[in-house]
Amino acid sequence: MTTTWRFGSATEAHFEPLLAIRIEVMREHLERVFRYHPERARRIFREHFAEPGLRLILVGDDIAGCVGFRVGEAEIKIDSFYLARRHHNRGLGTEILKVLIAEADAIGLPCELDVLIGSPADRFYERHGFVKQSQDDIEANFRRTVGSSDH
Repeated sequence: MTTTWRFGSATEAHFEPLLAIRIEVMREHLERVFRYHPERARRIFREHFAEPGLRLILVGDDIAGCVGFRVGEAEIKIDSFYLARRHHNRGLGTEILKVLIAEADAIGLPCELDVLIGSPADRFYERHGFVKQSQDDIEANFRRTVGSSDH
């Protein structure tokens, strides 16, 4: 099923709704690794929200989520990729990731991202050509080279 969506600009008015989506999606995974604390969740998301490159994901006029697409000199960092649960398992995340990958390939830079250990997101990214580079007790780092084909 294809959903009509678009990127928008995240403004301060979007902070609380996006924070609520982040908590809705991440809380159980963070609790599993004993890393969920409301104040910490707010602080970390505030830091990511303030960085250039955060994109709003809209389905119609509905705030569906967000994604950080941070273009650096040597790579593009993808972070804060959160979709509200009502948009999960419908192909929307795949559509959005494919657009981001095409944009990264057009720029000519590899993509990097971090995934919470044990999250289903690692398999999602591996299906799209990301390869695990390293991991610690909390997160794994994945990288996709320019032009890597989907698996």
